[in-house]
Amino acid sequence: MNSSIIIVNDRMQSGYQYRLTEPAGQNFHPDFQPDLTPAQMLQMGVFGGKYMTDCRDEFPGEWFEGAKLSPQGADHKLNFFALKASKPLSYWNEKGWIHPQDPRGWFQWYCRYFQGRRSDDDSRQIGRWKAMTRHIGQIRKNCLKGDLLCRPRQRQALLHWAYDSRLF
Repeated sequence: MNSSIIIVNDRMQSGYQYRLTEPAGQNFHPDFQPDLTPAQMLQMGVFGGKYMTDCRDEFPGEWFEGAKLSPQGADHKLNFFALKASKPLSYWNEKGWIHPQDPRGWFQWYCRYFQGRRSDDDSRQIGRWKAMTRHIGQIRKNCLKGDLLCRPRQRQALLHWAYDSRLF
């Protein structure tokens, strides 16, 4: 594959560059097997629709076909479970979980990883993704399979991490 350079100029990054070294959607680390693609997540409804409204040029246009977006501000009714299930970016910054290369957090990392970027932050981010399985365990322990009304906040949070919580 010929590698491509992506140059980012949006509200949170100016002049940031990264290289795509893998084909989009392929050659993921064996420990990282997300259920959902970024496009599927955006179409289902995540992050109140606000997350990707000023950085669309960086990603394929088809990701945004049918995406539930809210450029005016987060609207948690757009989330699949129609409720708020995330902390503000300031919380994640205070915890030290946000790194400069991906100032929007895990989902931005995932979008770039999906597109073919590989970085020195991949192991940490994959570890964070794997840690979310504790929520799957709670749903399986406390809910009947397919009961989407059981633990909807946890289910929405799992969607934010590319786990398809409709499967549990």
